[in-house]
Amino acid sequence: MDINEGADIVMVKPATLYLDVIRLVKQNFPEMPLAAYQVSGEYAMLKAAIMNGWLDERKAVLESLIAIRRAGADLIITYFAKDAVNYLDEIERLF
Repeated sequence: MDINEGADIVMVKPATLYLDVIRLVKQNFPEMPLAAYQVSGEYAMLKAAIMNGWLDERKAVLESLIAIRRAGADLIITYFAKDAVNYLDEIERLF
């Protein structure tokens, strides 16, 4: 309906828990830019696991963002944006 009404972009939220929806939207509307919003609850869930020592922060953040991208998102909105930039810069410096 949004596309028929002239939307410039389609958004799916939450992102991590709706990877299947992201894939379906991208498959059915490949011409539309697709944004995925990793909402505050997803951020809090990862942060809690990180703070408890259950997950490595860099690996968990990058894996969650890669999963969203692999599902089909063209753009990811996340509270981890600044951290992700720093992690990617660190990786780039290694190569």
